[in-house]
Amino acid sequence: MYLITVFGNLLIILAISSDSHLHTPMYFFLSNLSSVDICFTSTTVPKMLWNIQTQSKVITYAGCITQMYFFTLFAGFDDFLLTVMAYDRFVAICHPLRYTVIMKPSYCVLLVLVVWVMIVSLFYCTVLGVYLSSAAPQSSHASAVASVMYTVVTPMLNPFIYSLRNRDIKRALKRIIGVPVM
Repeated sequence: MYLITVFGNLLIILAISSDSHLHTPMYFFLSNLSSVDICFTSTTVPKMLWNIQTQSKVITYAGCITQMYFFTLFAGFDDFLLTVMAYDRFVAICHPLRYTVIMKPSYCVLLVLVVWVMIVSLFYCTVLGVYLSSAAPQSSHASAVASVMYTVVTPMLNPFIYSLRNRDIKRALKRIIGVPVM
């Protein structure tokens, strides 16, 4: 699943960057979402695979804090990018004639920069979470299943949900692999 996630998201980034027809705000945000999904899954899954392979559940305190920081950071980026994508679709549907004026490239870059700058506010939220978290008892099996669903399954499905059902992305992918496009 990890390889499908990384490979699928890399294909989306490649398709969008190589096809000039896809250089629109929607696909710009989608390529950023794919980048964030790769980073998001890469913060936890490699360590999890290592732990499964070695039958070890050990992580250092510094490693745990670092992993939690980046996990929270990229989860936040994911949420903010989905919000920006929703705004983009709102403008496209509700103001179609003004879409190109509202969603000009500089504004799209600004929206993505705001999402990435959120690299500082999430730091403070993470610090607060560490200090304010409670030690409430939980089922470890239920937590493990929820963690896998959130960290592996959702980012793996994003390429299929947001892109591979899209005619323009399919056309760009066919061009990349050399399949004739009609």
